[in-house]
Amino acid sequence: MTTREIEYGMVLVLRKMGTYMCFEVMMPDPHGRLGRSLERVDLLTFDTKGVWRFYEIKITKSDFYSKAAHTFKGHLNYFVMPKALYEQVKDDIPPDIGVYVARSEKRSRPYEHEIVVCSCIKKARRRELGVDEDKLKFAFMQALSREHEKYRHLLGYQRKAVNNG
Repeated sequence: MTTREIEYGMVLVLRKMGTYMCFEVMMPDPHGRLGRSLERVDLLTFDTKGVWRFYEIKITKSDFYSKAAHTFKGHLNYFVMPKALYEQVKDDIPPDIGVYVARSEKRSRPYEHEIVVCSCIKKARRRELGVDEDKLKFAFMQALSREHEKYRHLLGYQRKAVNNG
């Protein structure tokens, strides 16, 4: 199972009216400056009730235990990982951190392929936001803008291929 597959699985679970999401959002540095931190969250959601959720995607045991920061600064914070990895590390997950597990599921008609399905097996406990909310909103907008540019770039290539083909 890959990070990309788990990301797709999380989009299927989290997409709904009033919830906005973006992958790879850079955090303000400890002094509140944007664009200077190396810390990022794998997936960030914000909803119309003002709740920020942070998701860290882990694929392997070494990834889970790596020295890379677990960016848990949201109101609600979650690990997202394959079920087999969860079984190996569940005793080391802090009590206030929630967990989504990912598993492959064979889909029958019309597609006949496997997809990754994510489900919440442990709810997170709410806490105070660990970063300035205005700066977080700005970082979120920067990441959304980056994703939009990637999408527009991809569409441009697709249009050229259709027009030239």
